[in-house]
Amino acid sequence: MRGAAFGSVRTPVVRKGVVAVLASASLLLSACSADGGPGPREGHSPPPASAAATPSVSASPSPPADRPPAKGSVDVVSVLTEDLASPWGLAALPGGDLLVTSRDEATVSRIDGETGKKTVLGSVPGVAPAGEGGLLGVAVGPAYGADHQVYVYFTTESDNRIARLQYDEAKPAGQQLGAPDTILRGIPKGTIHNGGRIAFGPDRMLYAGTGETGDTGLAQDRKSLAGKILRMTPDGEPVHGNPEADSVVYTYGHRNVQGLAWDGQKRLWASEFGQDTWDELNAVEPGGNYGWPDVEGKGDDASFVDPAAQWKTSEASPSGIAYAEGSIWMAGLRGERLWRIPLSGTDKEPLAAPQAFLEGTYGRLRTVLAAGGDRLWLVTGNTDGRGTPKTGDDRILLLKVR
Repeated sequence: MRGAAFGSVRTPVVRKGVVAVLASASLLLSACSADGGPGPREGHSPPPASAAATPSVSASPSPPADRPPAKGSVDVVSVLTEDLASPWGLAALPGGDLLVTSRDEATVSRIDGETGKKTVLGSVPGVAPAGEGGLLGVAVGPAYGADHQVYVYFTTESDNRIARLQYDEAKPAGQQLGAPDTILRGIPKGTIHNGGRIAFGPDRMLYAGTGETGDTGLAQDRKSLAGKILRMTPDGEPVHGNPEADSVVYTYGHRNVQGLAWDGQKRLWASEFGQDTWDELNAVEPGGNYGWPDVEGKGDDASFVDPAAQWKTSEASPSGIAYAEGSIWMAGLRGERLWRIPLSGTDKEPLAAPQAFLEGTYGRLRTVLAAGGDRLWLVTGNTDGRGTPKTGDDRILLLKVR
């Protein structure tokens, strides 16, 4: 669906939409939900695991190179580490070790990628954990080999911010993070819907997903940083080619963006909490209006972009996403499952109906990160105040996927 072209205004407008229709009603997945803000459904217990859902499904014969198999598989290779407190963001360091944030403890830890040994690097000053806010996303800078810069997204007493910190491995554990250098401030905060995912794209620019804080009007306010996907330089400046030359706003009309990932064609995808009807996976293009609060899920309105796929409340509450083996893999919080959305190499509609794996096996799933080839890192999210922690929670799992 095509909206009007940009004029002299300083804000992005509608771009070509993404048709989110699956082949038949039997293939249609509905969705919505939130991480857990107030609402009639958000405090409900998750539905019991379906006996039909299994951690592994047989794969079809190998498809053409640009087409993933119609049926996939997920196998748990190992549990890398356990006993993490409110883990949220995950990023890979050169060499294979991982950085993980604790939302509520405001710490960044290093996890040995082979042994799972945990080392607390330090805490981020100024973090004010409350509700869905705290120390959220983490990303390794594109010039890490030269400057050792690590980026974080966090909630303060007054706003959400993005800052970079220098990681000095020569210092004692617990003191290895330098003082935060804030590159972007003034992202509205709330008890709910703080967004928080950050990632560097193939263009070496920094992208961030934000939430509308429960104030729905902010999503359509193109002067606000809330309810948006932002794109900026590593210094926090607007990027040449953004919809507005003097703005970091890349897309708008979002409720609460939680996942960002690029596929094999360098196309950006984003997961998003709905409210009472639909959760979304969106194909992202600059200037797109994704409809919230006027539309939730597919709206068939040329003014807004339709999601590529959508899910029922009980099936999703999507958090982090990653791309591997021709598919987007999406972690579900309330849905307590890992979704596979096979992609076509040529268009922005799912190649086939999404599949669910690990349903109910590990509880709430917070973050998924590509580990190279057919491997994924998966972070559980049962110690976030809405899950039911079991012995060992929370965990980082290594998966083999297809």
